[in-house]
Amino acid sequence: MLSRHQDPIIAIATAPGRGAVGIVRVSGPDLQYWAEAFCGKPLESRQAHYLPFKDVKGEPIDQGLALFFPGPHSYTGEDVLELQAHGGPVVLQLLLARCIELAQSLDPRTGLPVLQGLRLAQPGEFTQRAFLNDKIDLAQAEAIADLIDASTSAAARSASRSLAGDFSKEIHTLRDSLVHLRMLVEATLDFPEEEIDFLKKADAQGQLARLQTQLAKVLARTQQGVLLREGIKVVIAGQPNAGKSSLLNALAGAELAIVTPIAGTTRDVVQQTIQIDGVPVHIIDTAGLREGEGIDEVEQIGIQRAWAQIAGADAVVFLHDLTRGQDSGYMHADRHIQDSLAAQLPQSVTLLNVWNKFDLVPAAKVSSSTGMPIESASLREAGLNAPIANDIFLSAKTGHGIEQLRAKLLQTAGWQPANEGLYLARERHVQALQRVQSHLAIADDHLLAQAQSLDLLAEELRLSQTALNEITGEFNADDLLGVIFSSFCIGK
Repeated sequence: MLSRHQDPIIAIATAPGRGAVGIVRVSGPDLQYWAEAFCGKPLESRQAHYLPFKDVKGEPIDQGLALFFPGPHSYTGEDVLELQAHGGPVVLQLLLARCIELAQSLDPRTGLPVLQGLRLAQPGEFTQRAFLNDKIDLAQAEAIADLIDASTSAAARSASRSLAGDFSKEIHTLRDSLVHLRMLVEATLDFPEEEIDFLKKADAQGQLARLQTQLAKVLARTQQGVLLREGIKVVIAGQPNAGKSSLLNALAGAELAIVTPIAGTTRDVVQQTIQIDGVPVHIIDTAGLREGEGIDEVEQIGIQRAWAQIAGADAVVFLHDLTRGQDSGYMHADRHIQDSLAAQLPQSVTLLNVWNKFDLVPAAKVSSSTGMPIESASLREAGLNAPIANDIFLSAKTGHGIEQLRAKLLQTAGWQPANEGLYLARERHVQALQRVQSHLAIADDHLLAQAQSLDLLAEELRLSQTALNEITGEFNADDLLGVIFSSFCIGK
């Protein structure tokens, strides 16, 4: 795509389907003559012109608004024409076809096509041109896609901050400090015969320490931004009839999953995204986990899919049925599932033991000091899977304990509630900052060794800056740009 970035491009810039208004966007160098030929009149810059959009025979396709933005004062930095018409798909396709048809007709002044090379835009190509023409940096370009895809109001506000450049400013501040430190080290390397110790006099050690502290703060905020963008994948697992579907409905606040007393009612994965304090939480209800006879082929497939979802979770809610606490067979099966979860889950995945149907436990059987069922200790002494103090007790039916579970899910994900001014970020940003952190740690060791390791120190600082530059796109990496912009919609 980069090799063709001088071609004029065109696309329908509004979502597929019918709507009140639809937009056809064109971008490229020297569009003004073609734009005036299409509109049939001269266009004043940055002003809306209400006029008919005509076909090759002069018959009106539609009536609408034409806006011309001369470069570099446009979204892409090139000349841009936007045609705003009624949002029917047929109307927009006719406008698109007419634009291309006119571009291919011959200019009487030159004998060449009026707009040579006009072609359909690739996904994200308008925003890519904005990046290539220095209208935005790479982090801001990604923020545009994140703003469009935001699933919560908090994510949308944070994406707007990233688009406004808040995240980029943090990266530029880090880079400026790093460049200053590199300058000192390079000066020392260039003038080794000088008696003045440049690094000591300039407090290079202190500068590096402050840079590392500043980086740690930015990394922490970036990780929060990734969490706000990506959300948390939470899988509800457990035996049949533990109340998994009821818990999904309680968390979502809607009847999404079918709830019956029949074992194996849930045969497939049911997913719903909710938000807790603005963080997207992807709740996944799975088929009940069990073994033995009485499992048909469909339920067995559901169980296999449940384990597949568990393998990719950020957190697993292992749901137990408090009313079956005296059923040794049920509790032994619970212990078997828990052992399997412990063996298969990576250490990074949190396992929460949650005990449902608390509303059905008689008050006399609940300890007033711990809030736990009184028989829990005796069950655990018998080697069964029984509640412990840090487990969560709730009732999916009454809502008791639901808020505690919500708070626990955010806590296990590392979410910090008071995150004013948070900007949205991506996992690649975190990875780049972690590489910077690693390079600076090695640089610190070399700085302590001083003269013996100054070459290595300079190299680690250079690598740190390279990693920082990846975030804002101040480097040449065509493959990375292609991956990023290909995820955009066509009209962006």
